[in-house]
Amino acid sequence: MTEELSRISALASRHTALGSGLEDWNGMGTAWTYNSDPNDEHDAVRDAVGMFDMSPLKKVIVSGPDAVHVLNHLTSRDVSKIPSGRAAYLSVLSDTGTMADDAIVYNNGDNEWMIVHGSGNTMALLEMSSKGKKVSSKLDDDLHDLSVQGPKSLEILNAHCNVDLARLAYFSHTTAELFGHPCRISRTGYSGERGYEIFANGSVVGDIWDKLVQAHVTPCSFTALDKVRIEAGLLFYGYDMTTEHTPYEVGLGFTVSPTKAGYRGHKALVAAKGKEKINNVCLHVQHSDTVNGGEELRLNGKAVGIVNSPCYSHRLGMSLALAHIEPHCAHANTQLDLVGGGIDTTATVISMPVYDSEKSRTHEP
Repeated sequence: MTEELSRISALASRHTALGSGLEDWNGMGTAWTYNSDPNDEHDAVRDAVGMFDMSPLKKVIVSGPDAVHVLNHLTSRDVSKIPSGRAAYLSVLSDTGTMADDAIVYNNGDNEWMIVHGSGNTMALLEMSSKGKKVSSKLDDDLHDLSVQGPKSLEILNAHCNVDLARLAYFSHTTAELFGHPCRISRTGYSGERGYEIFANGSVVGDIWDKLVQAHVTPCSFTALDKVRIEAGLLFYGYDMTTEHTPYEVGLGFTVSPTKAGYRGHKALVAAKGKEKINNVCLHVQHSDTVNGGEELRLNGKAVGIVNSPCYSHRLGMSLALAHIEPHCAHANTQLDLVGGGIDTTATVISMPVYDSEKSRTHEP
């Protein structure tokens, strides 16, 4: 399968050795499953430390005197307010004010920025925003991304790092050496736990992976990633948001700077605010396993929504799902019928995140 992929992770052989078939995501072979039990991987992230190869995310380096201007046209958040060494999660909008992608933007200092994004249209829109500007934008496919997540992540990484990561605040990042290799370490992740992302070139990321395994960090698949991110109420572009949705419809209104104007889709987004057709919610499904996704949600026999991202949390003993439903039934404790794919049951809207509702684990000092 790897021959057909346009992007190859330097960690591909390590994934196949663990049983991965290197399924395609974002043009790169991705470890959706290993031979190990994803519930054990889930436990590692919650109780100790696990790591995900997030290299299929695209890393784009933007530099030059007009970089801030270009990024401010590309995104709905005021990038000029992100200081050097900090990062921010934001929305990339279409001309019609809908979600073209989500991304994290890092200020590397000296007019250099890094955009890390998924399967949306960020690169094409960035190129459009860059026309006529003094800016360079380059996809760096050699830059890999290891996401080390869990309560023991700081202890293990700090033992092998030349900087004190305990001083790194949430959504801060720094250049560093890990196991003697140059990298950038960011206190970010997609798990609902304290964690760090390690950005390193392909020539050294394999050795970093191997040494983390030797330090008892558990390799984790995207199946386990789905479990932890759904528990934490975190969205996946293409499933929980698409170009059909505004940031307000999917709970990303916080990525829209209220006093900012002039970005792509701004007028359309302003006009759409308050006219949301759906809301993003979490469901507790009355089912003994993961539902399939795509099931219809009904209230009093009327279709009001659809299931997008399901999982079964063995730790909570709950079948969970992120879903889109009409705003009038999006409040907690609303009971819905869930029908499709041979499943006919009920689901209840619950508050999210289900895990660590105060987000204390990610934000702790």
